[in-house]
Amino acid sequence: MKLLEGKNAIITGASRGIGKGIAEVFAKHGANVAFTYSSSVEAANELEKELQGLGVKAKGYKSNAADFKEAEELAKNVLEDFGSIDVLVNNAGVTKDNLLMRMSEEDFDKVIEVNLKSVFNMTKAVQRTMLKQRKGSIINMSSVVGVKGNAGQANYAASKAGMIGFSKSMALELGSRNIRTNVIAPGFIETEMTGKLDEKVVEGWRDAIPLKRGGTPEDIANTCVFLASDLSAYITGQVINVDGGMLT
Repeated sequence: MKLLEGKNAIITGASRGIGKGIAEVFAKHGANVAFTYSSSVEAANELEKELQGLGVKAKGYKSNAADFKEAEELAKNVLEDFGSIDVLVNNAGVTKDNLLMRMSEEDFDKVIEVNLKSVFNMTKAVQRTMLKQRKGSIINMSSVVGVKGNAGQANYAASKAGMIGFSKSMALELGSRNIRTNVIAPGFIETEMTGKLDEKVVEGWRDAIPLKRGGTPEDIANTCVFLASDLSAYITGQVINVDGGMLT
């Protein structure tokens, strides 16, 4: 059963990792996928072909969600190319970790801009279309770090916690027009980025998780499918921890 048949989705930062996993699972569920990438043109072209091979419409856009004008332009182009915008997944993000005493102003500002301002930019960009349609699902990718904090990640935690406050406010503002806004807070998700970490360190993290494993991009994507589909029609303003029990 294809849960997203005929829905048009925008996924930011989808050329690799969690974003790529979401794009693939969405396409398998029948969604047409517009995705953004920042620099990796080859990876974007490959993903575009892969998604089209699953029988859906798919197109990659080089676009920086942290830039207000680029976000507006992207929403306009997607609307022209796809005809509607039913789902927005704000997934683009960066880290610039350091203890506060060593963190530069630039590193703080950059993380807030890419992780948090991009959510404002993209939500504002699709808002008019969703209001006209009187329906839509916005899914914002936060982190367990945004819920509980983490030493050495004050900038990242602030951006991800800010995302939660923003999303709850949007749930209140847009709910009367049947536009739902929810948050996913992933725990330790194993991607090509974590593959570069020391295996002993990773084992230590796995052991501390009640389900005794790291999550996969598919684990996050499946939760996204639920929140994007009509199965979650009465759910808005919620934060779903997809973390194997880390925050239990």
